[in-house]
Amino acid sequence: MLKLIRLEWKKNNIRKYTRGAVILAVLLGLFVFALAFLGIANDPDGTLDAAPGTDVISAPVELFTSMAFLIYTSLMLASFIVSAYKNKTMNLMFSYPIKRRKILISQMLAVWSFNFAALILTKLAIYMCVFFGAQYMQSSFSIDFSIGSLSFYIQLILKSAVIVSMSFIALFAGMAFKSSKAAIVTSFLLIFLTQANVGDFTMADSAAFPVFLTFISLSFAALSIANVESKDLM
Repeated sequence: MLKLIRLEWKKNNIRKYTRGAVILAVLLGLFVFALAFLGIANDPDGTLDAAPGTDVISAPVELFTSMAFLIYTSLMLASFIVSAYKNKTMNLMFSYPIKRRKILISQMLAVWSFNFAALILTKLAIYMCVFFGAQYMQSSFSIDFSIGSLSFYIQLILKSAVIVSMSFIALFAGMAFKSSKAAIVTSFLLIFLTQANVGDFTMADSAAFPVFLTFISLSFAALSIANVESKDLM
């Protein structure tokens, strides 16, 4: 399986996606830094313009990194898998003496593992920048994390896994509609569903919601590879 994952990275030019992830991380870091220390999130009178419960620094960090990498992961899945079906390169892959299901799983894991690591590193870099920046500058947001706490790293890993796994729902939509655009549009809809507020209510605040969402995401991942051995190519 590891050989297949490395083959997918090489075949799809993972360096291109690595550059994209680095650029995305830098832009997110600069934006969060500006929110926290340059006052762009403040009202003209200098007070923070944020809804109740979102006046802590973890709120914008989690929101914007989740949005960015859910879309980025969905885009990569569309490129690795949906586009491979459409341009018929999947025909060649399925001609190998390897089960189709194993090939498809390796493609999904290649994208998932890359973005899981990229999201963790991006969040960690942003939190570190905020942590050191707060030593010398006044933050508009309350600093609600402890960089030396084990629970901080556990939550960082778990939240990253949930967000990246959500892209499997977008993959299923892309394969169902035979369209890369459908996968990308679905990723945007997932952002609105999971991150948007209705008054003071948001599903992102529910403790049970991430567990439920992970279960749903893995279910869609299973549906994406169901009957792949027998069904016709796109």
